[in-house]
Amino acid sequence: MTEKTVKLINGYEVVIGFETHTQLATQSKIFSRASTAFGAQPNTQACAVDLALPGTLPVMNQKAVECAIRLGLALGSHIAPVSIFARKNYFYPDLPKGYQISQFEIPVVQGGTVSFFVGDEKRTVRLVRAHLEEDAGKSVHDEFIGQSGIDLNRAGTPLLEIVTEPDMSSTEEAVAYAKELHKIVTWIGICDGNMQEGSFRCDANVSVRKPGGPLGTRREIKNLNSFKNMQIAIDYEIRWQIEEIEDGRKIQQATVLFNPDTGETRAMRTKEDSADYRYFPTPTCRRCT
Repeated sequence: MTEKTVKLINGYEVVIGFETHTQLATQSKIFSRASTAFGAQPNTQACAVDLALPGTLPVMNQKAVECAIRLGLALGSHIAPVSIFARKNYFYPDLPKGYQISQFEIPVVQGGTVSFFVGDEKRTVRLVRAHLEEDAGKSVHDEFIGQSGIDLNRAGTPLLEIVTEPDMSSTEEAVAYAKELHKIVTWIGICDGNMQEGSFRCDANVSVRKPGGPLGTRREIKNLNSFKNMQIAIDYEIRWQIEEIEDGRKIQQATVLFNPDTGETRAMRTKEDSADYRYFPTPTCRRCT
């Protein structure tokens, strides 16, 4: 195997990893029978389970598990014979339970690779995992003055979060990976791939370092919903981080948003680590076999 060519930018090496939220092609939500159809009036497709009303219990959607397994088989991953769900604790107004049912210790899909070409050079990105989880609702800010609205139609929509190793070293490589993954999930029929509707959303973890040095502090660009925006956002973030370091400032780990109108990224909040989410096995929906 030939060694990958790493292009330096102003003397810095770029390191990129991806987390892709793939909305699974099921007719109902991951733990309830509410519809996942796009475009309904706000809060018309959220049932008692999605609203986390007292006494409600989640019931696993078998089709979501089948979709996850199909991806794992396509990418040469290990399929866990027993997979455990966990509660990921954080507070958002559009997260009714105050936690998200996700997977932590034993995800359903483990490892695997995605191969693609950048020009004439073949690249392979290693996957860490792909785990099942429920989506949160949506906060609506633009339609209200001085307040926000909450639409819980999306709450409980089944997601497969696909996490890579930090194997990418350029914007071109990152976009090529995202395009190849998009092609795979649509071809095997587990996702419609509609990025404008949020069915395929990419988070890019970007850092820079001097060649051979330790990994730099990463910043996560959230919810990139087009390949064009992905290219612009990552390019801007790379330039911004290099300028900050060259000016003697330290990079702070953060979650950032991309503004397509300005072509810039801006920090939204400090980035949490896994310990901050206080994961523990959920007693109501613990295993899928």
